[in-house]
Amino acid sequence: MITVDQLRGDMPWRLQDRLSPDGFRYFMEQGVVYKNAHYQHSNTLTAVGHATLFTGGHSAQHGMVGNYWYDPAEEQQVYCVADSSYRIIGEKAGSNAGASPKNLSASTIGDELVLASANQSRVFSVSVKDRGAIIPGGHLGKAFWYSRTNGQFVSSSFYYDAYPHWVEEWNKAKKADQYQDTTWDLLHTPSSYIAAQQDDRSYEQSYKQLGYTFPHSLSGKTPKDYYSTLRFTPMADELTLDFAEALIKAEKIGQGPHTDMLAISFSVTDYVGHLFGPNSLEAEDNLLRLDRTLAKLLRLIDRQIGLSNSLIVLSSDHGTDAIPEYRKSLGFPAGKHHPEQLIARMNQLLKTRFSTNENLIRAYLHPNIYLNLQSISQLGIKPKKIENFLAQELMKTPGIALAVTRTDLMQGQIVGNPLFKKVQLAFHPIRSGNVLLVQDQFWYLNQSTDVAAVHGSPYAYDTHVPIMFAGKDIKQPKVVNRLVSPSDIVSTLAAQLNIPLPSGASGQPLDEVFSSDTAQAQ
Repeated sequence: MITVDQLRGDMPWRLQDRLSPDGFRYFMEQGVVYKNAHYQHSNTLTAVGHATLFTGGHSAQHGMVGNYWYDPAEEQQVYCVADSSYRIIGEKAGSNAGASPKNLSASTIGDELVLASANQSRVFSVSVKDRGAIIPGGHLGKAFWYSRTNGQFVSSSFYYDAYPHWVEEWNKAKKADQYQDTTWDLLHTPSSYIAAQQDDRSYEQSYKQLGYTFPHSLSGKTPKDYYSTLRFTPMADELTLDFAEALIKAEKIGQGPHTDMLAISFSVTDYVGHLFGPNSLEAEDNLLRLDRTLAKLLRLIDRQIGLSNSLIVLSSDHGTDAIPEYRKSLGFPAGKHHPEQLIARMNQLLKTRFSTNENLIRAYLHPNIYLNLQSISQLGIKPKKIENFLAQELMKTPGIALAVTRTDLMQGQIVGNPLFKKVQLAFHPIRSGNVLLVQDQFWYLNQSTDVAAVHGSPYAYDTHVPIMFAGKDIKQPKVVNRLVSPSDIVSTLAAQLNIPLPSGASGQPLDEVFSSDTAQAQ
């Protein structure tokens, strides 16, 4: 299973005539492609999308309400895959930088594959992002991700006591160093790009020594700076493939009597999109380069396993929209909220309304606002009253489309607005906040000032992703235009593999995938 982080559903098609025949076009021309696939939840974030892709469920089932959430019992922020019980292999004992899938509360398609085979099938996952590897790997797989500290691919003691020999050898080769002090330049002549005039825009961002325009410098004041910067270039996806190749060969993926699963999440589209925006020259060049990387992966699979012996699925964890300043320059009613300013204003309103000097909002981690329940209890006020007042005030704010209270979500008191259902699917009874926010179309809720573009809304530009199947058991290539959801993927795979559905799965099998019907489905 291939996940391309932040790949909106239309993006590969707009570049179709410039793609190689054995990259994205392999799926377009020889596979079954769903062009109208949309996530059903409002919290279109990396952890949530990956969890829905691999479990078939939503936040209430798989537990991922965002990349981060707040734990009121511990009074601290929680990162989706953090687990201090396990250390990163090779780091000193006592390090609290460990990771595991403990916060993933549902089984994945890979977990069910391993269980159905009496532990004889194997699951591996690889990504630059830790969450892009750990969540797809599930509870029974082995996950590897990129270290921005040393340029290696790492894992945690949840998975291994020590690295397999092939991992040690790959890391010793220092593959990441090959790009140091080089540049990321355009793959083709500038005039051939749709975004040829989109390389120098004041609202784009940079990262360390990367720069704002081509050619982008792959250097750093320190090795750590360089390894961290590499994530924002297509070379990080190339490095991911290099590691995946070593894994496929060393672990002999797909060579045994039982079905194996490899999950690869390519992260660079997301990093580039956040800095430069999806309409940028950088985003276009990155996608053309990713197409080449994808073609190399498919050729590798063909050599090692055979494409006819491999079922390959490609999708994304979420889409994206243009930078608001770019939208605004074209006349759209676009804008940004910086949550710390919004929350400060709301805290002041709450202090005035409820006659207190305490901040009654404890934290905001998109899309969740968490109240200071201890202070509210001391005031002798029911949280519902605070929630309702806060939601009403937020709804008066330009750029806020919806503010839904925990009480209303728990009691099912949300009807009428079609956005309510998407918020309901983003809600977890323990991990979600007291108020869930939805911004207006073309508005961003930016938690970081060093990114230009973000995602995380229920609108089509954030929910629209590709779903593509190719390889084994595909009888007839076709394009399907009916509305489907990424949550349908694991139901389709479970039915084809004759294994149980993941525990939280809610989707339906996509009947067109393995059908011999020659008609283009609508």
